[in-house]
Amino acid sequence: MLIIREALYGTTRFDDFADRVGITPAVASARLKELTAAGVLARTPYREPGQRTRYEYRLTASGLDLAPVVLGLFQWGGRHLTRSGRPPLDLTHADCGAEIRIEVRCAEGHEVELADVRVAVPRRTDAAERS
Repeated sequence: MLIIREALYGTTRFDDFADRVGITPAVASARLKELTAAGVLARTPYREPGQRTRYEYRLTASGLDLAPVVLGLFQWGGRHLTRSGRPPLDLTHADCGAEIRIEVRCAEGHEVELADVRVAVPRRTDAAERS
C-alpha cells in the first residue's frame, strides 16, 4: 500500500520508492514485481545519458482505481490516529480548498451506509455456464 501511495504522489523510480517507503532494495524489488505482475504498475525503460537502461514504474488504470482506497485510509488516519503525536494530513481540493471526503455512493448518487450494502454473487449467463 505504501508503494501505491508513493506512486499516487508521482514517484516512478526504483530508488525513490525504496527511500520514501523506507524499505531495502530487495524488498522494493519484490513489491514492485508483485504490483507489476498484478497489473497495478507498468514498468517502462528509461536511460539517462551515459548510464545503463533502468526502469520506471507508473500506475496503470487499475492502479489509479486504488486512489479512493488510499485516500480513504488517509481520512481514517485523520480521524483515528491523531494520538500518534503526528498531525493528520489535510486532504483538500486544489481548485477551491474545500476538504475532500471519501464516501460510499450508489450509481444513483445516494450516500450508502454500511448497513445498507448488499453483497451478492452475480448470476452466470448461459454462455458462461457452458464454457
